[in-house]
Amino acid sequence: MKFLTTASSEDTPKVLIIVRIVTLVITLLGLYLLLRILYLGDEQIEIGAQNGGFGPVSSFVSLSIGVLILIVGSTLLFALRDIFRDNQTLKKSLISIGFFLGAFLIAFLLSSGEETPMKDNQVLSAAGSRLVETGLRLFYILVIVALGSMLWGGVSQIFKSSKNA
Repeated sequence: MKFLTTASSEDTPKVLIIVRIVTLVITLLGLYLLLRILYLGDEQIEIGAQNGGFGPVSSFVSLSIGVLILIVGSTLLFALRDIFRDNQTLKKSLISIGFFLGAFLIAFLLSSGEETPMKDNQVLSAAGSRLVETGLRLFYILVIVALGSMLWGGVSQIFKSSKNA
């Protein structure tokens, strides 16, 4: 079990050891499912799919979805934990969320919804159309803000360097 630790056992936190074991188990399970898929071959998988069973392919997809959920969940958990640990970080995060919600509100108020016919003879509702337009307008607003902040940073850096020279 030397591969589980980088230093002595006392130096390595137990959580890190557990994470490494879980990673090893998921890796071995994924490798097993991949080898099963490769062993069966395309023809057998296609025959199974025609009969309504996807066998190892659906197991592989389920494992992938589980890993994705695990990664997103742990990322959110640790990010929120770090945000709530420090009051300054929490304050900056809430201000950023407030600005984002403000941009969303502006985009929503500037949007109008109209029923729109689609290619498959269905109709996109006015509310759905308004949300699509809101998303596009929000994207444009965020692009403009990002470009403006990059330009502001570049221009202010140029003026600071010219004053120091």
